[in-house]
Amino acid sequence: MTLSNLNGVPGREDAVREYVQQQLGGLVDDLRVDALGNLIAFRAGRDAPSGKAKERVMLSAHMDEIGFLVRYIDERGFLRVQALGGFDPRNLFARNVTVQTRGEALPGVLTPGGRPIHISNPEDRSKVPELRAFFVDLGLDAEAVRQQVRVGDMVTLDQQARRMGQLVVGKAMDDRASVFMQLEVLRQLTGPPRHDLYAVFSTQEEVGLRGAVTAAYSVQPSIGIGLDVTLAVDTPGVEADEAVTRMGEGIGIKVYDSSMISTRWLVDEFVDLAEQEGVAYQLEVLSQGGTDGAAIQGSRSGVPTLTLSLPTRYIHSVTEAVHVSDLEAGVALLLAYLK
Repeated sequence: MTLSNLNGVPGREDAVREYVQQQLGGLVDDLRVDALGNLIAFRAGRDAPSGKAKERVMLSAHMDEIGFLVRYIDERGFLRVQALGGFDPRNLFARNVTVQTRGEALPGVLTPGGRPIHISNPEDRSKVPELRAFFVDLGLDAEAVRQQVRVGDMVTLDQQARRMGQLVVGKAMDDRASVFMQLEVLRQLTGPPRHDLYAVFSTQEEVGLRGAVTAAYSVQPSIGIGLDVTLAVDTPGVEADEAVTRMGEGIGIKVYDSSMISTRWLVDEFVDLAEQEGVAYQLEVLSQGGTDGAAIQGSRSGVPTLTLSLPTRYIHSVTEAVHVSDLEAGVALLLAYLK
């Protein structure tokens, strides 16, 4: 839950990276940060059998979350924001936010311009405002705002993670839940893996898979595995065929999304392994969306790649929810593959 509570929009992942670095102490053979801010952890694999080359497996889970940057400060001290990632404006009304300035973190409220319900007309109440209509109120006069805030400062939604039954609920489960899963794999992986392992904690995924692109070119993997969340729309008001995945029914093995088609033989290998090891899994077809897996797959001359997906309810809100047993299934399947 600590990972969920940290703030780190695309290009501002520093706090998340520092926390992950601390957690990796003693778990890896090498650790470096590249020019785009990706954290690349290396674990040496066992020697390959005579005559065979050692595989280079790259895992990638992104550290960034959807959020905003300050793009304009108006004459009254209200902040206009630039969205970083895909937001549904219906989830943004009257939200507590934090603006991270050079000096301190300032509390604020994000809300759209317009009339409150008391003086609005039916037409006003039926409209869903566009993102450009939202502003941040810091409760300060214009002069104080201009002294402390500058264009480019990070704005994040406030929400403390918590347990809710068998779920963990909070902001930025996309993709901090996968960051946790990747860390847990490194903690539980005793001895050298069967292949050289590069565990990448990537940056700027939410604005175009940017960190994973540069990391894949650097690592030059022979096998890629993206780690991300996917839709679990197993809730009222949605037809069963639109659910994509269901909570508590296992880790998703991606077949397709709009950014990649997973390498079929690798999908088959993971399905066979899950069945052999008794790990719960479900096959995932997502009509829209993309993951670091696509960036790995398309790097250099191409890399056999799939993505393991955590079923998640309420994606791209501050109440993203993942099931503990699905997390455990993802860790178990990765460990079985790497061992």
